[in-house]
Amino acid sequence: MRPFVSVTGLRKSYGAHRVLDGIDLTIAQGTVFSLLGPNGAGKTTTVQILSTLIKANAGEIRVAGHDLAKEPDKVRAAIGVTGQFSAVDSFLTGEENLRLMADLLHLGRAKGRTRARELLERFDLTDAARKPAATYSGGMRRRLDLAMTVVGTPRLIFLDEPTTGLDPRSRRTMWQIVRDLVRQDGVTIFLTTQYLEEADELADRIALLSQGRLVAEGSPGELKRMVPGGHVVVRFADPDGYRRAASHLRVTSRDEESLTVQIPGTGVSTLRELLERLDGQAIDVAELSVHTPDLDDVFLALTEESSR
Repeated sequence: MRPFVSVTGLRKSYGAHRVLDGIDLTIAQGTVFSLLGPNGAGKTTTVQILSTLIKANAGEIRVAGHDLAKEPDKVRAAIGVTGQFSAVDSFLTGEENLRLMADLLHLGRAKGRTRARELLERFDLTDAARKPAATYSGGMRRRLDLAMTVVGTPRLIFLDEPTTGLDPRSRRTMWQIVRDLVRQDGVTIFLTTQYLEEADELADRIALLSQGRLVAEGSPGELKRMVPGGHVVVRFADPDGYRRAASHLRVTSRDEESLTVQIPGTGVSTLRELLERLDGQAIDVAELSVHTPDLDDVFLALTEESSR
């Protein structure tokens, strides 16, 4: 299947400062793709180029089957952008904001009203439809902002920091809206976020950008397997069990006060061997927990390695 977004050899410089240094990306239709990286890595520049706001110095880019350099208008017709800072007009009601967007897209009066009603219901804003957006909570404003992006039924949405400043409940509501856009409408999402948990929850594939270059790409699970650090923490029921276990097991750290040891590895064979050895020594375990690397570990390890 042809990729919905294809980027080859993307480069961008400002004077002597090279921001992007040969980026290659492939994004499948109807998926969530997340671009992560530290501040100054080139994420915003990448989004600005792909959304036709600025031009690249080099590289071939195709979006929705269109050459971005030769057919920018066709690319714009296929995309929507929900930026980090809300585009909502606080003096207008939620309904008026949506109808204004419909007018800008030349949907026509009747179709615009119908589309506004549909989106108000879908984004759970019907009760607040005729209230000024200035009275909306942060979560409501973000939902309205995304609804305004969806008015024109874009096939690709650039979603920048969609849950910044939201409480946990509002954040999860936004996550479900994003999932529904992908699963029900077949929309492709290009997500940039500083919340690594958010990328882990939503993204089918993640690319890690550092100093203008991609240093890793894959599913969240694949990226987590790229860095070491998985271990098992065992807390023992009594000091005698702790001392005997510490002398018989290969441990990487121990804490006599809390009666815990840390053992490297997280696989099934590691756990089976560990439990068999403890059972063979008749050592009572009070608590056992498995710790695997998360995206924070991946982010810190790979961006630090890239910097060096």
